[in-house]
Amino acid sequence: MLVELRIQNFAIIDKLDLRFGGGLIILTGETGAGKSIILDAMLLLLGGKADAAFVRAESEAAFVEGAFQLKGAEREAIHEILKREELLDDPDYVTLAREVRKEGRSVARVNGRAASASLLKELGALLIDIHGQAEHLSLLDPRAHLGLLDRYADVAKPLSEYRQTYHALTALRRELSDLRSAQADSERRVEMLTYQADEIESARLKVGEEEELRKERDRLANAETLAQNAQEALVVLDEGSPETPAASDLFGQAAQALSALAKIDKEQSELANQAESMLEALADIVRDLRDYLEEIEFNPKRLDEVEERLDLIHSLNRKYGGSVSAVLARGAEAKRQLENISGATERIAELESQESKLLQTLAAQGDALSAKRKSAAQTLSQGIEAELNDLRMESAKFGADFQTKPDANGIPLADGTRLAFDQNGFDRVEFLVAPNVGEGLKPLAKIASGGETSRLMLGLKNVMARADEVPSLIFDEIDQGIGGRVGMTVGQKLWNLSRSHQVFCVTHLPQLAVFGAEHYQVQKMTDKGRTLTRVTRLEGEARLLELSQMLGEVGEGTLRSAHELLQSAHKFIQEKGK
Repeated sequence: MLVELRIQNFAIIDKLDLRFGGGLIILTGETGAGKSIILDAMLLLLGGKADAAFVRAESEAAFVEGAFQLKGAEREAIHEILKREELLDDPDYVTLAREVRKEGRSVARVNGRAASASLLKELGALLIDIHGQAEHLSLLDPRAHLGLLDRYADVAKPLSEYRQTYHALTALRRELSDLRSAQADSERRVEMLTYQADEIESARLKVGEEEELRKERDRLANAETLAQNAQEALVVLDEGSPETPAASDLFGQAAQALSALAKIDKEQSELANQAESMLEALADIVRDLRDYLEEIEFNPKRLDEVEERLDLIHSLNRKYGGSVSAVLARGAEAKRQLENISGATERIAELESQESKLLQTLAAQGDALSAKRKSAAQTLSQGIEAELNDLRMESAKFGADFQTKPDANGIPLADGTRLAFDQNGFDRVEFLVAPNVGEGLKPLAKIASGGETSRLMLGLKNVMARADEVPSLIFDEIDQGIGGRVGMTVGQKLWNLSRSHQVFCVTHLPQLAVFGAEHYQVQKMTDKGRTLTRVTRLEGEARLLELSQMLGEVGEGTLRSAHELLQSAHKFIQEKGK
């Protein structure tokens, strides 16, 4: 629900900072005081059209911000959107803001971060319905009617079962479509896939082979240099020359001398041991070098073979994925696709049989779902017509229009026809109303505006209170064309609706205003040559005086009448609130 509203430099509003609770919230004031401007500001906040005319004279920008507490059915849907946009901060609150510059540019924010006006509109549709502003009425959107009727009809379980079947059918049809496409193009694909699979298989690739081949190529290509370096090392270490003894001989002499030294001076035994170990290590080096020399191969033919093998691997890597692992995976995938194509005919027949069964199941589930909806729609219509009768719309009629659409690939009915369907079934539902005698039922979007629309929406909201997940409702112009007696009835219905929603109502009728849990007075005044709007929360004597002024010239009689209205409303609330 809306817990805080801040408005700055918006039309004749210089600064407003309002905090609201739950229940029924009443706004009263003379015509032109600024009540409609507050609603315009809220519409802007909810993604409405920005207009430079909103900016207060001599100001750079107009600003509107609303903080909403999330504690009802809207919470999950709001969280889903905020997570999608990476804007979720406090799980219990969301803040929307809109700024309009004097040159006409607007900036939208969600939780303090830049967002689009369309995102504000998406979030706003889940937070507030403004009745009296037809462009913002969710109930005037036929796309919302089926969902409202389903919640009213309490068809969550059968709808879930239907959707499970629907999703199974959708997945099956995707597979069928892929198989049919593959089969239609099978000759070309078989040729291509066979070539790929054979080429990769005939190469007999091994993971790690490429690195080993590179090492072997380097040895073969540099065999002469490697042999020369190894031979030079052997000469120095073990063979020597007439001019220079071998290093191993010299180091052997040194080791013998150190051994003799250690026999006399025992403290030098470790030194002798180290020399002996180094002599053994030198012998190991010499032995390994001789083995290495024997392995060095002067083999141009083998070098050519290695080069050819590496060229083949590089070519396959370029064609099929950049690495031996990717090439092998592509080969396995080509074989799998060939198997699928070869078995496509049998698989298609199997899937077509399953499709037929799923369609039959879906038809039965959809038919049961439709029957529940139609039964609930009759109860809904009766309830709304009773509400409208209380609101002095005795002749009004309400109905739900059910439509279906033929589709050759749709759900089969018993009479042989097939109907289009989606995850919600095959029903297309739109609410219809006939406000006056002699008028046929028409879509809600085409009904009269103003107070008649607001009263119709009030009736709808009362009957559908448990199905309506929008937490805050605003009723404007709801008292147009009605008298005090009906005003009391409207007030009672608004109060009843406020038990499950936060309800704002702009009114001129004291009989309605007395039911408010919070009462705000909107006044227009002049300060230093500028027109301003002020909003004051009324309680006690101040509220009694405002109600008295709404009844007429303030006097003993109007004060007494206002007091009696308050007492009557208080009594009603106490009785109904038990």
